Amino acid sequence: MNTVLNWVSGTFIILGALLALTAAIGIVRFSDTLLRMHAATKPQVIGLNLVLAGTCLRVYDDPNVWMLVLVGLFTLLTAPVIAHLIGRTAYREQRHRKIPLAVNELGDKMDEQQ
Repeated sequence: MNTVLNWVSGTFIILGALLALTAAIGIVRFSDTLLRMHAATKPQVIGLNLVLAGTCLRVYDDPNVWMLVLVGLFTLLTAPVIAHLIGRTAYREQRHRKIPLAVNELGDKMDEQQ
């Protein structure tokens, strides 16, 4: 049983590390803030939670496992808020973009708020 948990734990940690790596590559490679926002939130959060789940499986009898669970929950709660604020700021500052958005659903509403 312990060998199976080690394999599952290792698989989760490796998959999480690969997702975090793709997030880092996306942040470096994408040219725009709106594009980077996706790479900075979704794969990074899922990758971190996979690494934390693998670590929890590895040290399941340690009392500090609950700290890992809290870190995962905190990340899941704060990442959408941060992505929303970054996206909103990038949208407001898009007047310096060379290529405008294809569909601008908030065009008139943002002009009224400012």
